Amino acid sequence: MDNFKRKFVEEALDLINELETVLLRIASNPEDKELIEHIFRIMHTLKGNSAMFGFSMIDQYTHQLETIYDLIRNGKMKVTDDLMDLTLASVDHIRNLLDEDNSGKEEVQSVHKDLLGRISNIIEGKTSQPAEKKEAAVEDNGIKTYYVHFQPNTDILSNGTNPLFLVEDFKPLGNYIAVPSLEQLPPLQDMDPEKCYTSWEIILSTKESQDKIQEIFIFVEDSCNLEIIKVCDNDILSQPEIVSKIEEITINYKGIGLQKLKEIASADEKQEVRNAQLTPRSVEPTTTLKNISNIRVSSEKLDELINLVSELVTTQAGLSLIAENINDKELLVIAEDVEKLSRRLRDSTFSIRLIPIENMITRFQRLVRELSHELKKEIIFRTEGTDIELDKNMIEGLIDPIMHIIRNSIDHGIEKPEERKKKGKPSTGVITFKAYYSGSNVYIQVNDDGSGIDVNKIKHHAVSKGLISSDSSLSSKEILDLIFLPGFSTAENVTNISGRGVGMDVVKRKISDLRGEINIDTSINEGTTITVKLPLTLSIIDGLLVEIDDAYFVIPLASVNKCFEFKHETLVNAVNNLIFVNDGHIPFIYLRNEFGIASQCPDLEQVVIIEYGDVRIGLTVDRVVGEYQAVLKSLGTMYKKQDIISGATILGDGTVALVVDPNKIINQFNYQNQINIS
Repeated sequence: MDNFKRKFVEEALDLINELETVLLRIASNPEDKELIEHIFRIMHTLKGNSAMFGFSMIDQYTHQLETIYDLIRNGKMKVTDDLMDLTLASVDHIRNLLDEDNSGKEEVQSVHKDLLGRISNIIEGKTSQPAEKKEAAVEDNGIKTYYVHFQPNTDILSNGTNPLFLVEDFKPLGNYIAVPSLEQLPPLQDMDPEKCYTSWEIILSTKESQDKIQEIFIFVEDSCNLEIIKVCDNDILSQPEIVSKIEEITINYKGIGLQKLKEIASADEKQEVRNAQLTPRSVEPTTTLKNISNIRVSSEKLDELINLVSELVTTQAGLSLIAENINDKELLVIAEDVEKLSRRLRDSTFSIRLIPIENMITRFQRLVRELSHELKKEIIFRTEGTDIELDKNMIEGLIDPIMHIIRNSIDHGIEKPEERKKKGKPSTGVITFKAYYSGSNVYIQVNDDGSGIDVNKIKHHAVSKGLISSDSSLSSKEILDLIFLPGFSTAENVTNISGRGVGMDVVKRKISDLRGEINIDTSINEGTTITVKLPLTLSIIDGLLVEIDDAYFVIPLASVNKCFEFKHETLVNAVNNLIFVNDGHIPFIYLRNEFGIASQCPDLEQVVIIEYGDVRIGLTVDRVVGEYQAVLKSLGTMYKKQDIISGATILGDGTVALVVDPNKIINQFNYQNQINIS
């Protein structure tokens, strides 16, 4: 049972996330009937499933919440901001209730009681019915009796549906009698335990409408033959003699039968039977199962698969090395085939772990909605390119940094409506989240059309804090980069949102942990754009293997532009570390010096030209070995502060090669040598 319960929790969390997304969509279009129906269906599913697995508090809560949205979809209530706030608070509360250890806590119980009270007040306060409709409402207040014939398709069990639970859903609607019919039951030797041969005939006396009955079967309409027939406008199940007669004719599971029921109602109630038959949806039973297009796989299994593929790549590198050393043609062919297969397997495995960026957009939308209300600002949140896919681990690491960037845009960037009007801007500000591919990288931009960042104010603040001297000559980019220093904040007042100097330094560190870069571009009174550049994956990269002395290094191939060969004397005597290549002078970094390698240099050295934004710079090495698939391994906490090395990889012969982060080397070289490469 624990396995089923765990699967329910997983599915419930998916439904809650989906509910949150739809709620934020309906905020801008509260009259959209399709969205209202979508919300209602999610709540109905949550209610039914939670009751099935013993989550009674969720069952009770979603039943009450479902009532509100039933009123909305029937035109008796409208979606308001207060209702949106309540429903979003309910989303958070239901998440808490899914944790059984958490749901029993006093504070959760208190929230539960408070939210149920608010829901009850909304339901009881519904007094906006037009006068002409009140008479009809009173007329519909009586109890009616319905006959329901429910015949599931024989393969209904294959999609996880239990017909018994559907029959039990009649209980909250009123008094009912459900009689199973086994007429389709085959001989014992022909029975298939995975098939359903039972149908049900149900008598229900209820105040609810026929639509309410049909909702019970909303998710199995295409998997059953269903008839719902109104028998009379009275509660025949309240008559003991009628119930007795129904029980008499159902002995031996022979079924009630509509005609017999009509006779009973007609004879005992002395009134005409009025039929309001719903056209039955006749679906032919089939033995062919539908193709399953999606399956649920735990993230732990995906992580294990990635680890196995990583080990395979390392083993394949060893096989290729042995094949080269032995120089056996047949073995070389096999090694090449294994390399091709391992690359295809690597790409396929990575694609499995890719999820759309839109999966994290909902929490950003909610942040904008709630924080803008709190700060009394009018803000529209727009998105572009949310179908871009990233590794799930990367998305998990991105959520907090992007949340902080958006929070800063709301708090510091977008002005209040009256201030925007004075500047000749629309009263409503716009924050745009944009994602796009460029080469082997993904770029994420958060743009606002707010007040922008005052570079002079940042410089003055940095001088007052002793971070730089007053006569420092820094470019605009270097000044903006001061924002990422620990403890740096220009906020005049400390609030629960910002101003404590904790945040942007953490943002940069978390982006760096993902092997990414962050850049700020701003214009006064026009707005600010923060761009995050990220690699497509974190586990395995295509790299260029290079050698310095007896040490091996890997440079990410995505950063490499070209390779050139120079005499050692040419590099040593270069003025201002500039070398001339095909189309001009390029600065270079002598990696032997950077890594403190003092051994004898070779006569000929290689310069690997890497791209850095819109410019290029060279990295000098002893020898370029060739392309290499690098399985990235962490260096551990001892090397956590080592910026220019992002990790290590194991070569085919067991040698460890360090993975160079070229962008961090360039940044460090730039600051140390005061060279503006732009």
